[in-house]
Amino acid sequence: MRCTNQTAVSEFLLLGLTDDPELQPLIFSLFLFILFLSIYLITILGNLLIILAVSSDTHLHTPMYFFLSNLSFTDICLSTTTIPKMLVNTQTQDQSISYSGCLTQACFVLFFAGLENCLLAAMAYDRYVAICHPLKYTVIMNPRLCALLVLLSLPISTVNALLLTLAVLHLSFCTDLEIPLFFCELAQIIKLACSDTFINNVLIYVAAFIFGGVPLSGIIFSYAQIVSSVLRIPSVRARHKAFSTCGSHLTVVSLFYGTGLGVYISSAVTDSSRKTVMASVMYSVVPQITNPFIYSLRSRDMKEALRKLFRRVSSVL
Repeated sequence: MRCTNQTAVSEFLLLGLTDDPELQPLIFSLFLFILFLSIYLITILGNLLIILAVSSDTHLHTPMYFFLSNLSFTDICLSTTTIPKMLVNTQTQDQSISYSGCLTQACFVLFFAGLENCLLAAMAYDRYVAICHPLKYTVIMNPRLCALLVLLSLPISTVNALLLTLAVLHLSFCTDLEIPLFFCELAQIIKLACSDTFINNVLIYVAAFIFGGVPLSGIIFSYAQIVSSVLRIPSVRARHKAFSTCGSHLTVVSLFYGTGLGVYISSAVTDSSRKTVMASVMYSVVPQITNPFIYSLRSRDMKEALRKLFRRVSSVL
C-alpha cells in the first residue's frame, strides 16, 4: 500500500452505516436522516428536561440528582459531537471530514465518554454511601465533595482524550482513508495508518486500564458493598426498597459498559464493517437517548418534578 505523509492527508471519508454505493443515496437521503434527526432531537429534549426538572425542583437538589443533571449534560454534548456531522453529510451527500476535524471529533468523543465514565462512578459511590452509611450520608456527600468529584472528572477526561488523540499526529496514512462509521473513532483512525502503531495501541490499552478500569472497579466495589449490606437487612420490603434506589443507575451502567464492551469485541473478533458500525451506533447513540427515560420512568420524584415543570410551562404559555 502506498503511504502519504500525514501533512498531506486533508480528509477522511465517513462511510456511515453502509459502504454499498447503490444503497447510500436512498438510505442517506431519506430513512437515516429522519431516523437520526429524530434520535438527536429526542436525546436533546429528554436530557434537557432532566436538567430543567432537577434545577427547578428543590426536592431534587440532592447529590444523586446533581450527578444525574451533569450526566444528562454530558449525554447532550456526546450526541452533539457525532450526530449533527452525520446529518450534514447525509443531506449534502458528502462523506468527507477534514483531517483536523476528524481528530477533533475523536478527541471530544473520548472526552465526553470518559466524563460519563467518571460520573457513573461518582453516582455509584453516592449509592454506596446512601445505603451502607445512611447516618453519615449528608456529612460525607456534602456539596463541596460533589462539586469536587465533578471537577476532578474534567482533567481526568481531558488528559485521557488529549493523550490518545495527540499520539495520532505522528502517524502516516495510506491512500485508503475510509472510516466505516458515521463518526471518527480513534481505533478506526489508527487502523488506517500504514506506519508503526505499536505505541498507539499500547497507549489505548494503558488508558483503558487506568481511565476506564479504575472507575469501573469503583462501581463494582460499591455495588459489592451495597449487595453485602442489603442482604443483611432482615426485612424483605426494606431490601427491595434499598435495591430499588439503585435500579436506574445500575441499568444505565449496564447499558453504557455493555455497549462499550460490544464495540471492543466487534472490533477485535470480526472484520465485518456492518457489525462494527452497529456496535458503535449502540454505544454512541442508545445510552444517551435511553438515560432520561430510565430515570424518569423509575423515579417517582423525577416524575413529580417533570409534572410540576410541565404545569409551570403550560401556565406561562
